[in-house]
Formats: sequence, structure tokens, C-alpha cells
Amino acid sequence: GSVAKPHIIVAGAATWSIKIHNGSNEALTQYKINISSIAPLLEKLAKSSDVYWVLQDPVYEDMLSDSRKMITNEKIDAYNEAAVRILNSSSRNSKAKVKVFSVSKLIAQETIMKSVDGLHLPESSRDTNAMILMNVYCNKIMKPIDGSCCQPQPPLTLIQKLAFCFFTLSFIGYLIISLVHRNNFRKNKSITDLESGEEKKPAISTHNASTLEMLLHSFCKLGLIMTYFYLCDRANLFMKENKFYTHASFFIPIVYILVLGVFYTENTKETKVLNREQTDEWKGWMQLVILIYHISGASTFLPVYMHIRVLVAAYLFQTGYGHFSYFWLKGDFGVYRVCQVLFRLNFLVVVLCIVMDRPYQFYYFVPLVTVWFMIIYATLAIWPQIVQKKANGNCLWHLGLLLKLLCLLTCIYFLSYSQ
Repeated sequence: GSVAKPHIIVAGAATWSIKIHNGSNEALTQYKINISSIAPLLEKLAKSSDVYWVLQDPVYEDMLSDSRKMITNEKIDAYNEAAVRILNSSSRNSKAKVKVFSVSKLIAQETIMKSVDGLHLPESSRDTNAMILMNVYCNKIMKPIDGSCCQPQPPLTLIQKLAFCFFTLSFIGYLIISLVHRNNFRKNKSITDLESGEEKKPAISTHNASTLEMLLHSFCKLGLIMTYFYLCDRANLFMKENKFYTHASFFIPIVYILVLGVFYTENTKETKVLNREQTDEWKGWMQLVILIYHISGASTFLPVYMHIRVLVAAYLFQTGYGHFSYFWLKGDFGVYRVCQVLFRLNFLVVVLCIVMDRPYQFYYFVPLVTVWFMIIYATLAIWPQIVQKKANGNCLWHLGLLLKLLCLLTCIYFLSYSQ
């Protein structure tokens, strides 16, 4: 009805039945009848609450008093088996299932030796059981980064299902086109004209078909990559593991790639400071260090965290500097260039948002560089468009560029300090 129901219901019974009826078989039969009668009620409650049936804990028979000698582990196992079989046998129980809390039995097996009377467990067992119950319930709500072991797998959204269908159809289409092409290739092989002795080569253009095949092949590879990402990040296929930072796990890989990098050197024709090859090299090293930083969980070590923040800021600067240099040198402010850069920056992230069911802001660095690219483009593209060729002819254009950048700085300043 309208009465508020509890979030969690914890129930269990058997030990008192064994004691009162002196461990008789008739009591076990009546116990099965009683469980069968309350099973539909528990199933109904399970639709709105988390219902747990706690298995009876084992006892330490040597320490039991004479009035409790009939409570044996054999009887407890029989009662537990009957409860599990009855509660999980209903066909109506497919969606709202009564959960069997069997972990308490496992905990009791480890701590029953510390029992005072052989029946009642120490308080540490109760605390552990309570902690597990709290994890099972609270992790669904809080979704902590380091405690997702009890977090259920999120259901697939409509967009995820459509993405899955798209990649599946791409895979099927690629197989069909590949088979058709192979069949046509066999039929249209060069054959020898028996009369003239010359080869007849079919003049069939397969340009469109090969382009479609390459496109579907690319979608298949992308689908395999996204499937791997989903299985690792969103599914519960692999065990979760916490990161424990050590200096060795962070610095040894860095020293390794530094030593390895010494043996890979290339000459460059560029002599200017911060040329394209130099900035690419710089960004590549920063990517490796940031990758090791995330894998090793080095964010818990404050000096490493502070230096990585500097690297992230330097990477952002390099990205903005690269875009500015392109517009300054090439003067290409066309829509094609803008779409090309936006696609290159955002394609993988948009696909990840669809497949992983993540918000766009979750991949924070890509929105960041996308916004600043548009700001750089808008600043340099508005009239007057000042590029290097124009500025070399008249020094006043350099002053105009400085005025543009000064206006941009003023806008950023007011936006950053406004509420």
C-alpha cells in the first residue's frame, strides 16, 4: 500500500527451531512449510526493497552447553539448504529475487573459534557483515571510485543499444561485401582465349565498392576497440583493483622510457624554437608521463601531482600555440579547417560518450582544448585578419595583433572574475 517500505530487509531463522524441537526431522518438515508460506511475501517485498535471507552460522560443537548439543552443523546445513531451495524455486522470482546472504556463513567459519559459548559469534563478525551490507546498498548510490566491487552493472541505454546494433551491422556488412568481392574476383579472373591465345581482362570498376568496404572495415575495428573499452571499464567481467602508489611503480617506467628514448633520435631541418617537430616531441613525452601517472595512481603523492598539473597546463599551452602558429603562418580560416580540427579532437570522445554512457564533460581535457581552439580561431578570424605575410609588410599589423590579444585577455579576465 502507501506505507513506506524499508530499503533493506534482513531475515533468517532456524537455530531456535532446532533447539526447541530437539533437532527432530518433523521440525525440519514444518520449517520447509513455513518458508514456503512466507516466500511469496518476501518476493513481493523484494520488488520495492532489497530482501536478504541470512544463512544460519555454523557452531563450534565442542564448546556448546548441554542444552544446545542438538544444534549441530549437520542440522544447520540441512535447514540452510531447504531455505535456499525454496526461496529460489519460484518462477515469479525471476525479476525481484530474494538474495541469499551467504557471506555471513563464510565469515562465521573463520571467527567461530573465538566464540565464547560456541553459538554466538564475536562482535567483529557482526561488524564485517554490516559493512558488507552497507557496501552493497550504498555503492549503488554513491558510486565511489575505490569501492565499486558491489556496484551493479549499469543497464544499457537506448543510445548504447543503437551503437551496438550499428557496429554489428557494420561487421555483417563488411563480411557480406568481402565474400561478394572474393566471389567476383574468382569469376572475373583473367582467362586465356583459346583461339587467339590472349588474355581477356574484365574492365570492372570496383572503386565505390572498395571504398565502402574500407569504411565498414574501419567501423569494425572501431567496434572491436569500443567493445574492449566497455568490457574493461563498464562491465563487471574483470575484477576491480585499488591503486596503491609506490615510488618504484612511477619512476621505474619513466627511467625505462628515458633510456629507451636515447636510442631513438632523428635529425630535423627546423632551427626555430618551438617548431612543429620539437613541440610534438615535447607533447609525446608529456603523454607518456601522464599515462604512467594515471596507471600508477601517483595522484596521492603531492609532489608528483603538482608536477603533473604543470605538464597538463604545458600541454594545453602547446595545443593553443600549435593552432595559433598554423593560423599565423598559413592564414587558413576556412570552415574545412575548423571542421577538420573539431572532428580530430572530438570524434573518439563522442564515440566514447555514446558507448560508455558518459557525459561530454567527463573527458574534461577534450572539451577544454575544443573551447580554446574556437576562442583562438574566433580571435584571429574576425576582421582584420592578421597573418605573418601581411605583418611582414607593415609593422603596424603586429600592433593590431597585440591589440586583438589584449582584448581577448581583457574578456578572459572579466569572465574569470564574474559570478
